[in-house]
Amino acid sequence: MNKRHAASTVTALSLLLTLAACSSSDAGGSTASDSSSATAISHIHGLGLSPSDGRLYVATHEGIYTPDAQGKPKLVGDSTDDFMGFTVANNGTFYASGHPAQEADGPGNKGLIKSTDAGKTWKTLSLAGQSDFHALDYAHATLYAYDSTNGLLRTSRDGAMWKNGATLQALDIAVSPGDPNLVLATTAEGVARSSDGGKTFAPGKEPVLAYLSWSAKDFLYGIDTSGGLHRSSDGGATWNKVATVPGGQPQALSTIDAGHVLAATQSGVYESKDGGRTFTERLAVESTGGH
Repeated sequence: MNKRHAASTVTALSLLLTLAACSSSDAGGSTASDSSSATAISHIHGLGLSPSDGRLYVATHEGIYTPDAQGKPKLVGDSTDDFMGFTVANNGTFYASGHPAQEADGPGNKGLIKSTDAGKTWKTLSLAGQSDFHALDYAHATLYAYDSTNGLLRTSRDGAMWKNGATLQALDIAVSPGDPNLVLATTAEGVARSSDGGKTFAPGKEPVLAYLSWSAKDFLYGIDTSGGLHRSSDGGATWNKVATVPGGQPQALSTIDAGHVLAATQSGVYESKDGGRTFTERLAVESTGGH
């Protein structure tokens, strides 16, 4: 490895680690007791849309939020836990992971938790105290999860029994909507590729991306550490930068279909319905910039 490439790899790793930084030691924060007042959201970890009504759900350091009538964040349910990995499986069914709020009881890592009422209440399924899933993807009736505590890819059909896959240092994962064996992961070296369902990964290849989302076969999206939105039509073999999302450093990415993109950055949640050509602010947030 030459010095220039080594320096770029260190820089990329530093950025990815900064994006991923969040631990139970600083869990907890503000709540939204009054949706008409400004709510400070220190960090967004996940995005999802309800398939039934298109409602936006935002997983944050202080709970799950959704926009109120004025587009301001409104707390869903009562939990102000730190939600890390987050995915919407189907109508009303969410999976998540993370840490308890500062004032809450329980182990530092929540393992895998599940909601069947669109985030109002949650129950523990497995691995409480053992695993912190920083990335979750539900595809092909299977949960694909990156366990940051143990540095490995895991899969489960029921959320209770798990199969261990490859060991790697990653920030996010995405599963091909057409092939359950094709899994991608973002690493400091670039996008790593698995063709055996996450059992093994090839070394990462540039570009270095922070987050991925893959909801349509020929429309794989990724966002880099500066907010650049990239798209691949060949399963991640090649990439083209299509836009820059407003707001700077990214915090989460989710795609709904071929042209429908949601991205969270330091200044808010932005939505594009034309593949990144234009963005509108979907959720007004007052970010504190913390992790």
